[in-house]
Amino acid sequence: MIRDGYFDEDHEAYRSAWRGFIQHEVLPRQAAWERDEIVGKDVWRLAGKQNLLCPWADPAYGGLGLNDLRYEQIMIEELAFAAESGFAVPLHSGIVAPYLAAFGTEEQKTRHLTRAVSGEDVVAIAITEPGTGSDVAGIRTRATRDGDEWVINGAKTFISSGINADLVIVAARTGEGHSIGLFLVESGTPGFRTGRKLDKLGLRTWDTAELFFDEVRIPAGNVLGEPDQGFMLMMGQFALERLVVAMGAVAECQAALRETVAYVKERTAFGRPLAKFQDARFRLAAMRAKISCAQAFVDACVLAHNAGRLTADQAAEAKLVATELQGEVVDDCLQMFGGYGYMREYPICRRYADARVQRIYGGTSEIMKEIISRSMDL
Repeated sequence: MIRDGYFDEDHEAYRSAWRGFIQHEVLPRQAAWERDEIVGKDVWRLAGKQNLLCPWADPAYGGLGLNDLRYEQIMIEELAFAAESGFAVPLHSGIVAPYLAAFGTEEQKTRHLTRAVSGEDVVAIAITEPGTGSDVAGIRTRATRDGDEWVINGAKTFISSGINADLVIVAARTGEGHSIGLFLVESGTPGFRTGRKLDKLGLRTWDTAELFFDEVRIPAGNVLGEPDQGFMLMMGQFALERLVVAMGAVAECQAALRETVAYVKERTAFGRPLAKFQDARFRLAAMRAKISCAQAFVDACVLAHNAGRLTADQAAEAKLVATELQGEVVDDCLQMFGGYGYMREYPICRRYADARVQRIYGGTSEIMKEIISRSMDL
């Protein structure tokens, strides 16, 4: 894989910091997280203390001022290589907290972004509702102005980090059509209730929940941007979200391939290692070629994002290609593990289950194809 010159010494120093953190603070907790099916909140504060969350944030809010998406990419890669899918830093740092930085007032950033950087608060975003799926314009949760407050009523589902979240950015309708606002709702606010932890196929330690809003009153100052411009703000951020998903997908491909290559060198059949069989070698070679191509495109999209040139259709292409390839790779890799691949003690088993949602959240593969086709003047 050709990545020469893509990362510099500062990037590699950041990688070393993440690798050390995972070794000392994440891996020892994995068994407990698997048992409890949720990541303990203490690890967020530990990551914050080591300046590993939101490295792009301005130093005024506790960040490192590293406005380069490659730092997020490094974190995503190291978590993938460690087979840790429940520590939702990519969501927290790469998808949700950027809303605060991009659209928050000085007071909002001082209060909320600072706590996201320190790990004191876990942040989530609540868009999806029962029956709406990827149809953001179909949101029914409503926010009504009442003097100096907004009153929110409605329900959300499939909200990642919904259990652990201390702050949720809630998309709610404020009028007709695309009149939607983004509202900051803190845990413990009267009327705001977290429902059951959803029982998922994969990502078992990454909490996903239903959220309910019953006459939830928040100050007028808890609106991100203008209360009727939330739809436009979300559309603008979706490219970054989809690129973050793509970075994770291709990193998982790399990790699965690495583990499978090591396995076929050791596992024997009919008196010789699996790696000596032409079928295994050719399948792995084809995987590497496809992964290298996907990695090159994702890396190019990261640099385009850094330069402010990433388009919605490019991000959709990256997500479509990387997540579809992830499904193909983990399936083929699991097959090479045979019966052992079906056992959860092997990372490839968890990778297989975790991979399926990648083609659904952040916009389904079908939505990605629609976005791409629109850019082709068809």
